Amino acid sequence: DLKLGKKVNEGKTKEVYELPDIPGCVLMQSKDQITAGNAARKDRMEGKAAISNTTTSCVFQLLQEAGIKTAFVRKQSDTAFIAAHCEMIPIEWVCRRIATGSFLKRNPGVKEGYKFYPPKIEMFYKDDAANDPQWSEEQLIEAKFCFAGLTIGRTEVDIMARSTQAIFEILEKSWQPQNCTLVDLKIEFGVNVLTKEILLADVIDNDSWRLWPSGDRSQQKDKQSYRDLKEVTPEALQMVKRNFEWVAERVELLLKPKSQGRVVVLMGSPSDLTHCEKIKKACATFGIPCELRVTSAHKGPDETLRIKAEYEGDGIPTVFVAVAGRSNGLGPVMSGNTAYPVVNCPPLSADWGTQDVWSSLRLPSG
Repeated sequence: DLKLGKKVNEGKTKEVYELPDIPGCVLMQSKDQITAGNAARKDRMEGKAAISNTTTSCVFQLLQEAGIKTAFVRKQSDTAFIAAHCEMIPIEWVCRRIATGSFLKRNPGVKEGYKFYPPKIEMFYKDDAANDPQWSEEQLIEAKFCFAGLTIGRTEVDIMARSTQAIFEILEKSWQPQNCTLVDLKIEFGVNVLTKEILLADVIDNDSWRLWPSGDRSQQKDKQSYRDLKEVTPEALQMVKRNFEWVAERVELLLKPKSQGRVVVLMGSPSDLTHCEKIKKACATFGIPCELRVTSAHKGPDETLRIKAEYEGDGIPTVFVAVAGRSNGLGPVMSGNTAYPVVNCPPLSADWGTQDVWSSLRLPSG
């Protein structure tokens, strides 16, 4: 029943319309069209618009619940959703956990299946005629793009880069209970024409990622199954459609409530294992899942923060317990870099307990 205004934009798989009765918003209308290779291959796939709209709506709701700022407002119909009106930044941000696809062509010598820790972020300038060339952060900054009155500089690039990794890790963890590996992901950002704020925009559907059930490429359920077709036949398109339906059905499960909480025990050395096992046993009496990890904030602060990041962004309430004897750098480093609670629980000894305890109790303000 929405009154549609003029068509703002039309892409390969969607149309964007102004909404005169909802200032600052647009209608994102999906099409029953599937493409590959910058539309070098293009086919009509009956029902794709509804499948894509369901997938996008669920994914954006999930990300909003995790604290990501998106343009998504609400699902309007089977094939359309309402979004904040954004001027799109012509960059595709790609985040990869596993090396495959175009990355292997651009990086000969890297074997398929190589895993990136942390996930690798790349960007590509949207230009069909030039086949979407890869860009660097420096190129994006020097382009001095201006959208909706906002100039894209270092701060804006940092926001998009950090958001890309966070979005990937949230979705990666969300797919894990489905025994499905999120291999890579491509997303786009825009600038809200009213608030001048950078938002995750466009869509995230089965065209946007690679999904491998059980980590097995041969079971891929994403658009790669369409790209790989030697010949597009009605039977082949039905196979592709079944893959898209499989994803749309399961993506709704990502919104189901997850574990109510967990404790992550970080120990500075394997020698603290006995002490940490006692903590894990105590958590078990309350039915709280508990994981044990080894990391030294003194010797490997980057690794400590990487481990911390593994437990952020998936919506599961977490308490970190820092187990570090002698000078406790682990607790302060963790508490200064996470919004989750950090409890210091050093393994005190009779000889040095009196002195050691102060490095866990006397911390900087804040």
